[in-house]
Amino acid sequence: MILGENRVHRILVLLLLLLMVVEWIVLLIDQRWLSSFLATLTIATLVSPVIFRHKMEMEIPAEFHITAVVFIFASLYLGEIQGFYHRFWWWDLVLHSSAGLLMGIVGFFLVYTLNESKRVDLHMTPIFISLFACLFAVAIGTFWEIFEFSMDRLIGSNMQKPMLDDPSGLTDTMWDMIVNAIGAIIISSLGWWYMKRKRTFFVREWIRTFIRRNPEIFNKS
Repeated sequence: MILGENRVHRILVLLLLLLMVVEWIVLLIDQRWLSSFLATLTIATLVSPVIFRHKMEMEIPAEFHITAVVFIFASLYLGEIQGFYHRFWWWDLVLHSSAGLLMGIVGFFLVYTLNESKRVDLHMTPIFISLFACLFAVAIGTFWEIFEFSMDRLIGSNMQKPMLDDPSGLTDTMWDMIVNAIGAIIISSLGWWYMKRKRTFFVREWIRTFIRRNPEIFNKS
């Protein structure tokens, strides 16, 4: 049972896991090795809370896991394996915008947990937390573009795709980085505004849920 009590979360993850296992077997039979590897990454994302819970005694909030699962499924399975990047020109831009938002949330998660931990004598201002989240998301997006370039050169994949009459993939790369940065700026600005005014922010609620479920990580020994 994944992540305890959230029934909708469990059903969604189990259905996607079943689909991906079947797809993974088919890809292996067809000897589509790159797609098989991407399917393996998707499966790893689906089962990661089980690993965290049993190996590291850590529970991940269901909301955060669902967000990550949907993004990975849309990116790797629908985008790469099912060819949505080629079928819909806007698919890549939407996912990179979403990646900026998601990585911004991860950036908030990393810094805010340090801010709340009693083991770390540190207090960071809302502007610093937001700036870190933004730069973290932009950095991850940049490293991803480097990864795409490397895969295209090393194994002949087609991760950097022709776009707007530019067969080189440069336009695709630049637009990916631009929309990723826009997503990062949006989530970090919202986070700063909510923290500055001390209002409820969904990322903060996810983080507090994580802290509440894992008190041994944050309390002083």
